[in-house]
Amino acid sequence: MTVEWRESAEPVDYPAAVEWMEHRAAAIRDEGADECVWLLEHPPLYTAGTSADAADLLTPDRFPVHRTGRGGEYTYHGPGQRVGYVMLDLRRRGPDVRRFVNDLERWVIGTLAEFGIAGERRQGRVGVWVETAEGEKKIAALGIRLRRWVSFHGIAINLNPDLDHFGGIVPCGISDYGVTSFADLGVTASMADLDAALKKKFSEVFGG
Repeated sequence: MTVEWRESAEPVDYPAAVEWMEHRAAAIRDEGADECVWLLEHPPLYTAGTSADAADLLTPDRFPVHRTGRGGEYTYHGPGQRVGYVMLDLRRRGPDVRRFVNDLERWVIGTLAEFGIAGERRQGRVGVWVETAEGEKKIAALGIRLRRWVSFHGIAINLNPDLDHFGGIVPCGISDYGVTSFADLGVTASMADLDAALKKKFSEVFGG
């Protein structure tokens, strides 16, 4: 299966990204188009997934808020965060949602390991977590949507975003834990370094 890698050098407006993903997912499903992974950044914004609680939006006027069809609650996207939108055909790869989410987490954990960061899963908490001197913190978020077994949306890894921007929401509805990043952990890496690791580990987990 051929997977196209698409990279955007400039921040991409969120509604435009969702529209593009939906068109590509439909083309994969209906026309046999190549699967695609799109690496990008967004301007500062909050997204509300299908389980979002309005009480978790603490500063509604801080950044634009976009309702979205992906699973999950509120998330932040912004410069310094690598977003990976994953459009894969699970009809061919195996129509197993739990395994797909597990593979996405495994992809992220493997990518972090390339930089000496020990990412971990947590029962009942979607995403990837790390242990710090201040306790557990989230370094990567996951949120997907499936339409007739073709996926879109995906992952978000914190490289060096402004962590203060997460303060306008309760990230993913979890208030008891903080958020971290490569930079916050003292790990120096460029976005190009992160992209190279993502591509390497993707092929190990998903092939293509």
